[in-house]
Amino acid sequence: MRRKRNYKREHKPDAIYNRVDIGRFINYLMKDGKKSIAEKNLYKAFELIQKETGEDPVKVFEKAIANASPLLEVVSRRIGGASYQIPVEVRSERKFVLGAKWIIAASREKKGKPMYMKLAEELILASKNEGGAVKKKQDMHKVAEANRAFAHFLKTN
Repeated sequence: MRRKRNYKREHKPDAIYNRVDIGRFINYLMKDGKKSIAEKNLYKAFELIQKETGEDPVKVFEKAIANASPLLEVVSRRIGGASYQIPVEVRSERKFVLGAKWIIAASREKKGKPMYMKLAEELILASKNEGGAVKKKQDMHKVAEANRAFAHFLKTN
């Protein structure tokens, strides 16, 4: 039986900035289908970023996603009874997904503040190449670098 084909999805832009990447980020931020709460949190975070840095929050957001997005990741491959972690380049669509999810996860780990404050803080840190999401990216790069010797196993038939 053939494998199910995975078609590219059409993503809708957000309401205020009319940008697809911000719309997707809101969807990742959403919990239990409560999109309006996710939107409020992101837009409040953008207001806070504007207030604290004086920069355009969309530019800070773009820079944060770019800094948190990995270039390499490892995939497990079973060869001759042993599993190897093989470093591979990350596709551009997956880069955004991983960067966004790591920023959100790093925001949620922080305690004692409202979500929009934690999110704004993490976006600002990520735009400066600091914070939990960027640390996660660097850890992934270290693992990929350590397993560079197995890169030749990647060849597919």
